[in-house]
Amino acid sequence: MPRPPVKQASSGDVRAFLQRAKSVQRFSAGRSRLLFAMDATASRQPTWDLACELQADMFRATADLASLAIQLAYYRGLGELYLDDWQSDAATLAKRMSQVQCAAGRTQIGRLLRAALKQQSTVNARALVFIGDAVEESRADLQDLAGQCRIQSLPLFIFQEGNDPDAKHCFEQMAKVSGGAYEHFDQNSAQRLRDLLGAVARYAAGGRKALESHPSAGAQRLLQQLKR
Repeated sequence: MPRPPVKQASSGDVRAFLQRAKSVQRFSAGRSRLLFAMDATASRQPTWDLACELQADMFRATADLASLAIQLAYYRGLGELYLDDWQSDAATLAKRMSQVQCAAGRTQIGRLLRAALKQQSTVNARALVFIGDAVEESRADLQDLAGQCRIQSLPLFIFQEGNDPDAKHCFEQMAKVSGGAYEHFDQNSAQRLRDLLGAVARYAAGGRKALESHPSAGAQRLLQQLKR
């Protein structure tokens, strides 16, 4: 049976490929990377605006860290998982964040981590930040993925919104196994989350030395966990 003809790449396809290649090359030269991931399911809708404001503050706080590139990622709805291009412009990141809308669905933390691990060998991200409020997946699978993150030098900095005790236990263990850190936040601790997110950005850009040289409470809280 004859094979169907191979689709020829259009000039637009070629230009798009070359543009992506240039983008990867631009960010590979001396630029540290931070993957910033969010649960955008419906349970987070009540405090979504506050979270977006705080996260945008983190992006603006990294504007002076010229060596840092950030990848925005989120999951929501019925199996939707999105990983953006790497960006170093704080205004662009904040704008893209503000355009994300929550949609009902189950958590996809495992799928998110597998996607991050798949690209880690080529992008070599310094850390993965995750903000979420629930776990609806196999805890054992998530612990195994956290261990794989440690092997690939991708520590997880997990920030839990809300007070779900099962999620807390799972997130704490994932952060510990990966070599990262865990913190809880709510509407009454916005400033603490802002401080912590800024500290993670500094860690991604300059490692532990960047935290040790920064006097903020957030930097010191993260250091305490990283030393364990």
